[in-house]
Order: sequence, then structure tokens, then C-alpha cells
Amino acid sequence: MKKIYPRSGDTQIVYLNAVVKDPAISVGDYTIYNDFVEDPRLFEKNNVLYHYPIHAEKLIIGKFCSIACGTKFLFNCANHSLKSLSTYTFPLFCEEWGLDERDMQVAWDNKGNIVIGNDVWIGYEAVILAGVHIGDGAIIGARSVVTKDVPPYTIVGGTPAKEIRKRFAPDVIFRLRTLEWWNWPVAKIRRNLSHIVRGEVDKLGLL
Repeated sequence: MKKIYPRSGDTQIVYLNAVVKDPAISVGDYTIYNDFVEDPRLFEKNNVLYHYPIHAEKLIIGKFCSIACGTKFLFNCANHSLKSLSTYTFPLFCEEWGLDERDMQVAWDNKGNIVIGNDVWIGYEAVILAGVHIGDGAIIGARSVVTKDVPPYTIVGGTPAKEIRKRFAPDVIFRLRTLEWWNWPVAKIRRNLSHIVRGEVDKLGLL
């Protein structure tokens, strides 16, 4: 059995891949979720919304991500089709309207999977919409609504979320994306922790 709680005596933070059961949700090692309102072990129920099997869509989250309390991932079944002349989801109620249940998916616009990179920090009560891809090292501001892809190592915020700034200079971002420290063996990460924490990119990976 995987370790659920990273900190002794703290039941507000969980390793997500230890509590997620849905095979359509993939979570990398050491990614954490904090919830001081609900039981964080109920992440699938409370935070992954409109995620119905009919679309076979996936939530993919990388390693070493930090996901704050109340973050929501809204999937395609929340999207009433804009191609229809009505906002009402007639195909969903196929029995009532004599429609073919095999055509139920036309009730929603299918925008695809939600993909979160590695080392991403998602702030309090942020909302990530269907089809969005967030790059490695990005930061999502509290209560942001993310409607479009976010490049690696970019800070975004607002409704809809817009770029605030890059976290680092281009050469530092290039080096971090090249090294991909999150894929190193745990022993190597431990050896380099002081450099990671202190922002010493020039020393990273030398140990």
C-alpha cells in the first residue's frame, strides 16, 4: 500500500496517487493535494467534475505538483454544445425525446484531456477547464480560471487566466527543461536538494 500522508500527524495533505482509484486519472509520484475543508482522500469526488466515462477523457498530472485546496478540474460534460441552436442538452435526455442514446455525446463540445506537467503549483480554488495543458514548472494563481494552455515556467492568474510573467530567464528555463530533475532517481534528487531549494541552477545535476 502506498504512503498516503507525507507528514506525520497531518491529514490535510495526501499523495494523490495513493488515493486516486479511477484508471482515467494518472498522477505522478510525490504530487500532493491539500484540503482543509473536505477529506483530501475524496479528491476524485470533490475536485474532478463532469468526468463521465462516456467521453473516455483523462486527467494526467505529473510528478512533484502542489495542488491547493478547492482546485477543480472541469471536464467536457460541463460544456453544452455551442453548435446546437439550443443550450439545452436534448441528447442527454434521449429517452424523453426519442433520440438515439449512441448520439448522446453531441450534447457536449469535446475539448480533450486535461494535462498537468511536472512541478506545477496550482493555487487555492483554481479552476482548470477541459482540454487545457499546463507546462512543467508553471504556477496557477489562486481562484484563476484556466481556459487556455499555459507554457512551462509561466505564472498565470485571473479570470480568464493570463500570463503575469515567466518564473526565470530563458536560459534557466531551457536548462531546467533539459535536466528534467523530477525524472532523476530519488537518490540523485536528494543529493541536489540544496541546489534546488536555493535556486542554484548552475550547480544542479553536478552531484
